[in-house]
Amino acid sequence: MYNPFSLEGKTILVTGASSGIGRGIAVECSKMGARLIVNGRNIDRLNETLHSLEGEGHMAVQADLSKQEDIDYLVEECPSINGCVHSAGIPQISAVKHINREMLEEIVNVNEIAPILLTSQLLKKKKLLRKSSIVFIASMSGVFMANTGEGPYATTKGALSGFVKTAALELAAQGTRVNAICPGLVPTRILELSNTVFSEEQLKDTMYSRYPLKRVGTPEDIANGTIYLLSEASSWVTGVNLLIDGGYCLA
Repeated sequence: MYNPFSLEGKTILVTGASSGIGRGIAVECSKMGARLIVNGRNIDRLNETLHSLEGEGHMAVQADLSKQEDIDYLVEECPSINGCVHSAGIPQISAVKHINREMLEEIVNVNEIAPILLTSQLLKKKKLLRKSSIVFIASMSGVFMANTGEGPYATTKGALSGFVKTAALELAAQGTRVNAICPGLVPTRILELSNTVFSEEQLKDTMYSRYPLKRVGTPEDIANGTIYLLSEASSWVTGVNLLIDGGYCLA
């Protein structure tokens, strides 16, 4: 039976696949028939993802994308691919008056510079096949709205949104599409790293209640949107920021 959302025969690279949204994307893509190249910094968690994938022929590549030599290594190890999902990222909560250069350089390097340079290297080394699909995991923050304390984080995600538009224009000639997904709150390990700022109880009382659909997101919610953008179902979609937020930005 014809399924426009099928990823059969496609090879997809997913960064940040050792946990959270990245792992969810990799697992769900494997269920749709894709061969996965999964990347992350922690080899133990990355292997957990690898063993969770359905099908055969998958591959794990450990690399810290904040380092240029690791970007080069990942590109060298990567076979020709039909799609790339940039899911690696880190959080950063800080009031504007407390932002410093070290903090800003760290988050910009991981969330913004790394995925842009990886995209450039994949193109230079001709690893991205024609009519590929590139998906950046951005955020509703910095693109559609803002929250107090998210200045550094929102800055990086807003920058990705802008980059997507230019890349989509440049790569359209080879049939390659470039899009971003802007998730609302999806409780993941990244959120756990920010629990020094917000407790679970505070999140439930203040943030969860603001979602009209009465729940926060799951990695599978974001994975389903990613599958759409990787598949032929979105063959006429490029340069968009797909908001998946349970209605948060309506409130």
